[in-house]
Formats: sequence, structure tokens, C-alpha cells
Amino acid sequence: MVKLKILDTDAKFRLRGRTLRLAIEEDRNLGLIPFFVSTTLGTTSCCSFDVLSEIGPVCHENDLWLHVDGAYGGSAMICPEFRPLMEGIEYAMSFNTNPNKFMLINFDCSTMWVKDRYKLTQALVVDPLYLQHSWTDKAIDYRHWSIPLSRRFRSLKLWFVIRVYGVEGLQSYIRRHCRLAKLFEQLIRADNIFEIVGDVILGLVCFRMVASEEMNQALLTKLNSSGRIHMVPASLNGRFVIRFCVCAEHATEKDIQIAYDFISQTARHIYQDSVSCPLAEDDELETAEEKEECIGQISFLSSLF
Repeated sequence: MVKLKILDTDAKFRLRGRTLRLAIEEDRNLGLIPFFVSTTLGTTSCCSFDVLSEIGPVCHENDLWLHVDGAYGGSAMICPEFRPLMEGIEYAMSFNTNPNKFMLINFDCSTMWVKDRYKLTQALVVDPLYLQHSWTDKAIDYRHWSIPLSRRFRSLKLWFVIRVYGVEGLQSYIRRHCRLAKLFEQLIRADNIFEIVGDVILGLVCFRMVASEEMNQALLTKLNSSGRIHMVPASLNGRFVIRFCVCAEHATEKDIQIAYDFISQTARHIYQDSVSCPLAEDDELETAEEKEECIGQISFLSSLF
């Protein structure tokens, strides 16, 4: 039986080497045999980057297969300034990225690299007599690389995009999206109704209202139901966060400003709706404490506008 263990991350939502080492020791003390570690460059929830420079040596020392999932963040590595995030990649036994997520390829397109392809193909080889041919020693037979025996010609569309945009064009696209994400981060940080959760590294910004989980959920529901913007949530350390991702190829600073303005206005409406205290005459307030509480709520709202 193969058991899966999910490890804790640090304050920046990254897997660290010490955590992995302790987990290996704990499993071996229980009579288990650790053999595979999966790490991520650009996690789905908040685009955090596991620390490969610490994890890699631990895997090497313990003879573990280290897989690096760069589904989103992997494409950004075509820009030299982001490559420090993958320091330690030389320890990886396999690496994948999805160019359809951050490199202008239409869905679906996933690239896979393995250090020792023999180990992969021997686990998946299907070689009945009717599939054998005389070119076995002259060409790579990709039916041994995955469960399906056949596949679509996905590499063709990747080739076309690289030919049309070139490396510099793709780098410019990624850098522009990262700059726009930073712009959105600045707008959110300057607004005391919101807070940023996690680091903004690529094109994803995780934020939330400085309010209850219910109010944040109501905000996202109202935004998405408007049809003007669409975002999806995540849970980070048990907290509901909203994920703003720059996705449109031709997005501009104006688009980011429009998005922020709409989000900000909607959040303020949510705050207003949450105030249950009516504007009443003094004699309608039952106690002095009620009156004081109401004034406090109104003052809080005033500071947000």
C-alpha cells in the first residue's frame, strides 16, 4: 500500500528541507519506506515556491525521487530574473510545466522532462507483438511514456507560438503580467479595507477584506455574479482568500485600475450592508451603550471611504 503524506509549510507557504527530513525520519521509524517527493514552483493556491535548494540535497541523501511541478511558475523560468526561484533544480528527477497556463498556448499543453527515462518507461511499457516495430532502437516511442498509447500533436502548437512570438516576445508577455500584478498589489496595500496574503511573485495576487470569512465570501460571490470579473478562492492557513490572476494577453494598467475600482466599491457596499445599526433619533436608542456602539460602527465606515 502506498501512503500519501502532506507536509506542513512555512510562513510563506513553502516546503522546507528540515520539514522533509523530519518526515522521512518519522516514516522510517514507523517501518515505512519513503521513495517520492513532489514539490511545486508556483502553487495553485498562492503561487509559492518550495525551497528546492534545501529539499534537493535531502532527497539526494535519502535516494528519493524528486519531482518538481512547475505547472504555472515553470514557464516564468524563461526569464533569467526568476531563475533563482528554481535553485536546486539539478536534484530533480522529473520536471513538468504547462505552457497553456503562462505561455500563450491554448489548452491543453504540458511538457515533461525526466532525468532517467528508462525508469519511467519501464513502469509504463506496453509492448504486445502487434505494437512492435523495427524502429525501436532508432526513435523514441512515446507510447511508453504515459498510460495512453496515442496522443495528440500538442508540440506543434507550442512550436508555432515560439516561432511567432520568439523567446523575447514570450519573456515580455510574462514580465508585463508580473508588473500588472504588482500594480494591483500596490493598489490593494494602499487601501485599508484589504490585506495581502502571501508574497506576490508572478501574476497572482491573493487578498481579502479585513473582515469576517462570511463577508469575504459574500464579496467574491457578488463580484463573480456581476459578470464583470471572475476570481476563485483559496484557503491559506484556514483563512478564505480571493485570488486575482492577470490572465488576459493584452491586459493593461487601465484594466487593472478598473478591476481594482470595481472590487473596492463592491467591498464597501458589503461593509455598508453589514452595518445593522439604523440612523435613528436619540430617543429611539434603548440604551447609551447601543448609541455608543452605533457611532463606533459609523466612524469605522467613514474611515474606509
